[in-house]
Amino acid sequence: MLMRLIYINIAVFVVLHIIGLVSVLSGHGAVDSFSWIELSSIPQEVLYRPWTVITYAFAHYEILHILFNMLWLYWLGRIFMEYFTSKQLVGLYLLGAVGGAALYLLMYTFVPALSGHNYMLGASASVMAIVVGIAAYSPDYKIGLLFIGEISLKWVAIVAVMIDLLSLDSMTNVGGHIAHLGGAGVGLLYALMMRRGHDITAPLNSLIDKLVSLFARRDKQGPGSPVGGRAYRRAAGNTSAGADSHQQSPRAAEEELDRVLAKIKRSGYTALTEEERAMLFSFSKKDKK
Repeated sequence: MLMRLIYINIAVFVVLHIIGLVSVLSGHGAVDSFSWIELSSIPQEVLYRPWTVITYAFAHYEILHILFNMLWLYWLGRIFMEYFTSKQLVGLYLLGAVGGAALYLLMYTFVPALSGHNYMLGASASVMAIVVGIAAYSPDYKIGLLFIGEISLKWVAIVAVMIDLLSLDSMTNVGGHIAHLGGAGVGLLYALMMRRGHDITAPLNSLIDKLVSLFARRDKQGPGSPVGGRAYRRAAGNTSAGADSHQQSPRAAEEELDRVLAKIKRSGYTALTEEERAMLFSFSKKDKK
């Protein structure tokens, strides 16, 4: 799912820019291919295009913007996956987008200095949610940085947040920096709640599961549809209550077990989530049989 998020961002970037290029070369003038997915700073306009609180997080204006975001997502997303599931990664990505959009709209609505009609695109708020989420959950996790050496994740997140805070007074891309902070807030909330045993992405992921199941039932007469429904649940990392491990392929189940065992070795049994403990228990019962 991590790579799928990256592929989706790249595909959207390419398609939107191709549409604009074809429009210009065909002599019809420039077409604003971003207009239906970018997030407006005017709440009334967002009410007419509610999907933009999500779609803006899958598109980028410039190639350097998407390059930086996707590298950031890949590096920190892989660390996130050492502790959590693919489903939680996607859920936090989407919630980070919503959190960034919410703070963006609130600031432009109630802060007098922020006036005018602006638009925003970019995955930065979602990426910040993942960065801060994993840094707050495992603050002493070490990563190696060029010219710096090993550094704890908490300092990476702190520096990233401080850059956004200190950039607000420049009034350059202020909307983007506000959205980053909104995503960071969602990531912090996610980590704090996970430490208490509560997953804030669960309701959203449950909704996604229901939508996938709905479409799977509609297409169940078509070739391969039931398999597609099961494949999504496996790819999304669904191991709730340990009851779904039998639905995974043996290889996928073994990889999931290896991930949990590596987490125990690194952080101890107490670091496991309820789902991971249940899955480990189900594996132990199978071995006894």
